[in-house]
Amino acid sequence: MNTPDEVHQWRKSKRSSSGNCVEVKTGPHAVFLRDSKNPEGAVLSFSRETFQDFLRGVRGSEFDPS
Repeated sequence: MNTPDEVHQWRKSKRSSSGNCVEVKTGPHAVFLRDSKNPEGAVLSFSRETFQDFLRGVRGSEFDPS
């Protein structure tokens, strides 16, 4: 099982200028997300494949309300 502390460091967008950020950490089989305002709080875990599907949807405007 993957845990957030196994592989890489938490990172956030360089474009983020405030404390309202999502931080991401990647592992060999999973991607982890957390709220930068609450680093000790909940961590979401996704398979790399599921996270890639999500990113494709974001880039393709699949989630834009219209």
